Amino acid sequence: MPVEIKLDGQRMVAALSGEIDHHNALFVREQIDEALVRLRPPTLCLDFDAVSFMDSSAVGLVMGRYRGISAYGGALEVVNLSPSSYRVMKLSGLQALAILKEKRQEKQQGVTTK
Repeated sequence: MPVEIKLDGQRMVAALSGEIDHHNALFVREQIDEALVRLRPPTLCLDFDAVSFMDSSAVGLVMGRYRGISAYGGALEVVNLSPSSYRVMKLSGLQALAILKEKRQEKQQGVTTK
């Protein structure tokens, strides 16, 4: 399933997975929008942690969910973006609409020399 939706307190988290492209973006949008209408959360969090690929459809997905949640005063977060996805979202101007957060990189194992 490309999206799993859960309520975490006052946040609705939509955990996206797989590829977000023009083939499956419509299904993902419909699932998120239905839950937004039903739950009306103060914050929508789009979690890109398990997304393996995205094209411009993902930018459209974020923009449309912003319009949906902002219509009733809610806020949008987009989290766990890969470095390249983060760059695409920033270049698209989405940081003006939503909080964007990159994936936290694990500390690399190794020896440091001084």
